[in-house]
Amino acid sequence: MKGKKYVSVAVAAGLIAAVAAAPAGAAAGTAGPRGRADLQAMLDRIVDAGAVGVIAEVRDGNRTWRGTSGRARIGRPQAAPVDGRFRAGSVTKSFTATVVLQLVGEGRLELSDSVEQWLPGLVDKGADTTIRHLLQHTSGLPEYTTDMFDKWGIPQERYRSWTAKELVDRAGRLPREFPPGDRYGYSNTNYIVLGMLIERVTGRPYATEVRERILRPLGMGHTRVPGTSPEVPGPHAHAYVPVTKGGKVVPVDVTRFNPTMAGAAGGIISTTEDLNRFFRALFQGRLLPAALLKEMKDPGMTKNAYGLGLEMAPLPCGTALGHGGGATGYLTVAFSSADGSRQVALSITPYSGDPEKPAMSLLTSALCP
Repeated sequence: MKGKKYVSVAVAAGLIAAVAAAPAGAAAGTAGPRGRADLQAMLDRIVDAGAVGVIAEVRDGNRTWRGTSGRARIGRPQAAPVDGRFRAGSVTKSFTATVVLQLVGEGRLELSDSVEQWLPGLVDKGADTTIRHLLQHTSGLPEYTTDMFDKWGIPQERYRSWTAKELVDRAGRLPREFPPGDRYGYSNTNYIVLGMLIERVTGRPYATEVRERILRPLGMGHTRVPGTSPEVPGPHAHAYVPVTKGGKVVPVDVTRFNPTMAGAAGGIISTTEDLNRFFRALFQGRLLPAALLKEMKDPGMTKNAYGLGLEMAPLPCGTALGHGGGATGYLTVAFSSADGSRQVALSITPYSGDPEKPAMSLLTSALCP
């Protein structure tokens, strides 16, 4: 997600904020069949830059490399698990967008349909706000996450269950950023509305549609749309936020919180392997017809920044497609070459410093070998 404290982590955009210093864990790595020593060194540098731990999977054709560095928990010896689950944050938007575009392909929606047609009275200027505007963040809807976090970046009502309507209503109390279609402005509210739209069109919850249309067909057995559960199931690295108490910086474990506050904009829990599997299937045409996949990749008025649920990262070898994600204490990067033949998925548990540069180096090395 992307907001005041809920950040979408497209590495090329440089959105990782520096926080108070604290010691990082010792590096530990595992290598798959490809044995890329350069990639392992980059993971180690991410930890040296202040992350507690980092895990990655890199695919090039049929070859796969997996690596890990740092620790699963502060003050514990266990290495960050190479098969660890994590909160993928705004990478969820690519899943939501795919379901919406599948409904378009089935003739149940049009990208030009208005919000008012399907969800009457939900948002201001709903008759002028189209599905395309929501998908591409050109709606002007304000950010609902404003004031949901304390000064440290911890959710203020950490275990509360939120309905999608409650989240949209929070945004509705704020002025519109700009008229619909006027320009680009990233807002998580767009994708909460899209989750409600999916339920209205299909008669089934957003989570059910994601499971039945994407997770089960692709065999993504470690990915969850978690509902109200605050847990990260299975092996995982813990997430932390540095908090100053009594003049001393201490880590607060923020792994557990109720993910309904993220919903269709950022609630998914996944693994590096599953995220690579999803984007590979997407870009190889297994989830959408060719015409709709082309629409999804089109940045339109966003000037090469954002398609329909896809972020774009300019690299020396061309533009990579995918999405970044941030949930409290977790940063995710999942990008692919345009044809899905080369991929990288990266999960970081940041704590101090700024791991952006080594993360960008890894992304470039993985996708431009």
